[in-house]
Amino acid sequence: MITVADLRAASLRLKDAMEAEADTLNSADGALGDGDLGITMRSGSRAVAEKAPDLPDDFGMALMGCAQAFMKVSSSSYGTLLATGLMAAARETKGRDAINAAELPDLLHAARDKMMARGKAELGGKTVLDSLDAIATALEGAKDPAAAAVAAAHDAQIAFRDKPATIGRARIFAEKSVGMDDPGMLAMTKIVQALTGR
Repeated sequence: MITVADLRAASLRLKDAMEAEADTLNSADGALGDGDLGITMRSGSRAVAEKAPDLPDDFGMALMGCAQAFMKVSSSSYGTLLATGLMAAARETKGRDAINAAELPDLLHAARDKMMARGKAELGGKTVLDSLDAIATALEGAKDPAAAAVAAAHDAQIAFRDKPATIGRARIFAEKSVGMDDPGMLAMTKIVQALTGR
């Protein structure tokens, strides 16, 4: 089972990881975007970690608290999408004190779909949506969910590296983006590694 205590611990790992990876993410984003993704993730994860001790024991409400904390300090499109995904998962788990790992694929699909609607995007565009889709698929029936999630995020990032970006600001660079990691996918790989402690 995954509890709110697990969320609190994961938020601290995420903050530490985003502090360490901020420059890497800024650099990747600078090649295809605004160059502020690391700043977004660092400020957002700090806010969530600060909120962690006060998160309610209701799992859904705790996720909502994480989303609100992140949104409060980040107005970037990536931050907004992550918060949107968290809110979608929050609605699915409200009123419960824990979830089973077997529920993660459905929760990720719910988050993915809301993020797709919010960003007016589709799968295959070389975005974080492709990472989420890959992770959700890998988690279905996985004997080691943490390892499966990390491998899926990394593999999706690599699989899309040699494809052109077709969605978001990165699409402006089109062919220049071929051979480069999508910043959002790179960030999701780092996020999953931190959340799972892998």
